[in-house]
Amino acid sequence: MNQERKSSPERPAASSRRKFVKSIAASSALAAGLPSLVSGETRAQRRTLSRPDIASPHRKPGRQVPPSDRIGLAVVGAGGMGMADVDTALRIPGVELVSACDVFDGRLDAARERHDDIFTTRDYREVIARDDVDAVIVGTPDHLHQPISVDALRAGKSVYCEKPMVHNIAEGHDLIRAQEESGQVFQVGSQGMSSLGNEKAKELYEAGAIGQLNYAEGFWARNDPIGAWQYPIPPDASEDTVDWKRFLGPAPDRPYDPLRIFRWRNYRDYGTGVAGDLFVHLFSSLHFVVSSRGPTRIQAAGGLRYWKDGREVPDVLLGVFDYPETNTHPGFNLSLRVNFVDGTSGSTFLRLVGSEGAMDVTWTDVVLRKNVAVDPMDAFSQEKMAEAAADEGGLPARVRMLPPAETRYEVERGYRGAHVDHFFNFFQAIRGGPPALEDAAFGMRAAAPALACNLSYFEDRIVRWDPDDMRLI
Repeated sequence: MNQERKSSPERPAASSRRKFVKSIAASSALAAGLPSLVSGETRAQRRTLSRPDIASPHRKPGRQVPPSDRIGLAVVGAGGMGMADVDTALRIPGVELVSACDVFDGRLDAARERHDDIFTTRDYREVIARDDVDAVIVGTPDHLHQPISVDALRAGKSVYCEKPMVHNIAEGHDLIRAQEESGQVFQVGSQGMSSLGNEKAKELYEAGAIGQLNYAEGFWARNDPIGAWQYPIPPDASEDTVDWKRFLGPAPDRPYDPLRIFRWRNYRDYGTGVAGDLFVHLFSSLHFVVSSRGPTRIQAAGGLRYWKDGREVPDVLLGVFDYPETNTHPGFNLSLRVNFVDGTSGSTFLRLVGSEGAMDVTWTDVVLRKNVAVDPMDAFSQEKMAEAAADEGGLPARVRMLPPAETRYEVERGYRGAHVDHFFNFFQAIRGGPPALEDAAFGMRAAAPALACNLSYFEDRIVRWDPDDMRLI
C-alpha cells in the first residue's frame, strides 16, 4: 500500500482539490470582508489634510494688517471658555482685545493682568456701548447667551456666541430675527464646523464615498472631575466680589451660592446639561457634513449614575433621532451618547454609516472604511476568485486592484486647529468675506434637537420637531 501511495496518479488531483478548497475559503472570507486575509499594505492608505496657503495677511501670524481692517474685540464672560476664546481669536492678525466683562472681580483682575490697557466692567451694556468694540465673544453661562447676543447685535456689534446659542428653544427666533434685522455677523462657537476633518468628511459624503447614508452615531466620553464640571471654586469668591444679581439675570431669584455660579453647568436654571454642552457639537458636525436641517423625532434616556454632587442633570445621556428624507440625504437614524462615567476614558467621534462604507469623523481626522461588495451567492464571482486564489503567488491581482478597505485622512503637522479656523472664518465674514456658515439659523437647528433631548428626558416623552420652521410640534 505504501508503494501505491508513492506512485498513485491521484496525488495531483488531491493537491488541486486542496487548492480549490483553500480558494473557496479565501473567496468566502473576502465576501465577508475579513481583514485577516488582506494585508494592511494593500488594504489601507493614509492621506494628509492641509489648509491651502492663502495669501491673506489675516491668515498668517505676524503679518501686518491695514488699520481699516483691525477689529476691536470684547469678551463678555471672562471665565475659562471665554478667555480661551480670546487667546484663540488673538492669533488672527489684526484682532485686539479692548474690553472684558464678568460678574466676578477675580476674573476681571486676571484679564487686566494678561492684557494691558483694556476696559473692564461687570455690566455688559457698558461694553456694547463702546465705539472701539467691533465684535463681542459671548462666553457666559447658557442662560445669558440669548439676551446678551440680541442686545449686542442691536447695538451694531458682530457676535461670536458659545454653544448652545440659546438656553431654551423658545428663545431662538428672536435671536434669528435680531441677526437678520441688524445685518451683523453672528456665529455660534461649535468649532468643529470649520475643521479640516469636517470639511473632508463633507467632501467624501457628497462624492458618495459611503453610498447611501442610513445610520449615524456619535460619542462623547469623559471620566474626570473637571470634565464632569466639578470646577474649582475661587478662594476669593464672595458676595462682595461676585455680582450675584447680574449673574442670575432672567433666572429665578435665590440666595448667593458659589456652586451655582462656578459650577453652573450642573443646574438647569443656567446650563443645558450634557446635551447642550456636547450633543450640540455632534449635531453641528453632522448637519454640516450632510447638509441637514435636523431630525423630526427625538427621544432620550439616561440617568445620574456617578457624579452625585447635588447636580440636577444626568451624567449619562443617550438620544435617538429620526431624520426625514430630503434633497441632500435619505431618511436615516442617529444615536448619540454622552458618558461622564467612562472607565475606559472613552472616545469622541461622529460615525456615518452607509450602504457601501462608513466614516469616523473627528476635527482632525477622518477614517473611511469601504466594504468589499461581493455577494456570497454569486457563483460567477466565487468561481473567478477561486481561480485567482488557486495561484501560488499570494493574493490574486484582482483583489490587489480593489480600492483600499481603509483610508485615513489626518491633518498636517503644525495644523493650527479648528478653533483658529473657526475664528478666522468669523473675522473674515466681518471683513466682508464669505458669510459665517454657523449663523443663527444653523445654530438654532443644532441647539434645538439637543435641548429637545432634555425635554424628552425630564418629561419622559417623545418630542416632535419641525426642522424647516424650527418649531416644536
